Amino acid sequence: METNQKKSFSFTGIRSAGLVIFFCLIIAVCIFQFLLGNPANFMNNDPNNHPLPGNFLGTIYKGGFIVPIIQTLLLTVLALSIERYFALRTAFGKGSLVKFVKNIKEALTSGDLKKAQTICDKQQGSVANVVTSTLKKYGEMESDATLSKEQKLLAIQKELEEATALELPMMEQNLPIIGTITTLGTLMGLLGTVIGMIRSFAALAAGGSADSMALSQGISEALINTAFGILTGALAVISYNYYTNKIDKLTYSLDEVGFSIVQTFAATHK
Repeated sequence: METNQKKSFSFTGIRSAGLVIFFCLIIAVCIFQFLLGNPANFMNNDPNNHPLPGNFLGTIYKGGFIVPIIQTLLLTVLALSIERYFALRTAFGKGSLVKFVKNIKEALTSGDLKKAQTICDKQQGSVANVVTSTLKKYGEMESDATLSKEQKLLAIQKELEEATALELPMMEQNLPIIGTITTLGTLMGLLGTVIGMIRSFAALAAGGSADSMALSQGISEALINTAFGILTGALAVISYNYYTNKIDKLTYSLDEVGFSIVQTFAATHK
């Protein structure tokens, strides 16, 4: 069977997540130093003093060195979530995936492989790529008179599995990093909280009004890092679960249409 699948540019994701994390670190440090640490945010234009009343940026700066670390994790989650959005948008292809699977099943039921291939060419995406590879093997098995029906079915099933195995890594790429940050973000927030509380208790132990600044700075560090850690972990969990669910829908569609191809061959060939 001849195929005339049109090739077009498709975004399959960023393979070097390390570079994304590195650039996010640079951005986070710049934000911490030049935006949050801007002298205009503090009394007497001195970052070592208290933040100006109601100045939120200066308050965040008082969270200490853990802040840019958590910000790096937060920016990484945002960047990789956007990257996964476009990658999975490409994987889903054009149009409704449910309608695509339905049309493929109808074309197979009527024995019109050319129509099925035309539908794949229009849809594109990961499911269409898998179906295209399987249909090609389907056509080869139809013209092969040396193999038994069982061997042909196994060959089609194997092609389906191999094509699916090639597409899945692209869909799941970078999700493990987001999954790791769900825990790491919270832990970094907890670390900042512990460090802030240690400073607070150290200031209390010293006693005297001279240590009130150290006490307030320790409390600010604890609360700011707690808030940032929870925010980072929450966004990472939402992003990870959302895209995992999207991938599950894709794999379900792959299984459904693949089963239809194998069953159609089994029903129409002796």
